[in-house]
Amino acid sequence: MHGEQMAEEFPTVSLTTDALEAVRLLASHRLPGLIVVDDKGRPHSVLPASQVVRFLVPSYVQDDPSLARVIDEPLADQVASKLTGLTVRQLLPTEPAELPVVNFDDTVVEVAALMARLRCPLVAVVKDQEIIGAITASRLLELVTSAR
Repeated sequence: MHGEQMAEEFPTVSLTTDALEAVRLLASHRLPGLIVVDDKGRPHSVLPASQVVRFLVPSYVQDDPSLARVIDEPLADQVASKLTGLTVRQLLPTEPAELPVVNFDDTVVEVAALMARLRCPLVAVVKDQEIIGAITASRLLELVTSAR
């Protein structure tokens, strides 16, 4: 099986998309992440949902998780306000990462290898530099387990 056969339609956002809008898209569709495209509609990066969660949790709590117990719930209600006025670009990691993109003719093993190496929950599938869909880790697992 090749990437083109595994790919499913998948929403994309741009670097300038409102961060709160992107997070609502992630949440409402229970997505593992979003494909971020540049101004030409080509893949730029993937914004994993885990990166958004990391952005929302204060760094001092990430450094010392025991502090999470002392933060009151009203602080959790302020999540939306932390995203107000930001763009998707501001949610992305500052270090550029390898682009999680596979070709339409890449095999299951090639797709799995890229996901594993990048620890990325989804990859964009391209043909002639155009996104034709995405493959999520759950889709990949579904395909390999149903083949038995």
